[in-house]
Amino acid sequence: MTIIDIYTDGACKGNPGPGGWGAYLKSGDHEKDIFGGDSQTTNNRMELMAVIEALKTLKNRSRIRLFIDSQYVKNGINIWISNWKKNGWRTSNKKAVKNVDLWMQLDELVPNHEIEWIWVKGHAGNFGNERADALANQGVPQ
Repeated sequence: MTIIDIYTDGACKGNPGPGGWGAYLKSGDHEKDIFGGDSQTTNNRMELMAVIEALKTLKNRSRIRLFIDSQYVKNGINIWISNWKKNGWRTSNKKAVKNVDLWMQLDELVPNHEIEWIWVKGHAGNFGNERADALANQGVPQ
């Protein structure tokens, strides 16, 4: 099975405001940069979009090391999502889960791969994270 390193990041100019997402994918000698954005969004939505769009680019089942600087996404997919689904996409406080449309998309994509979720500190000199951040900023609509 192919092993792919994926670095993702989101950016927002104002929160809410114009935002972008970016992902840097690397497997062996192959590299791919992707990015996009939205004129009215939040940083958390862009963090989620970066992961979703990166996973959507993969054609085959893969082993992924997903490097992410968002505790929101990492905890959401690894800890909170199972209870959200059991509770009809409600939090423990019975409130609707924010960004449920994106969480549902991510929930459909994750089982297609073997993913190791690795948190990295943002803006701390990690090459892949810095590249994903630059791509996210490229995606912010002007």
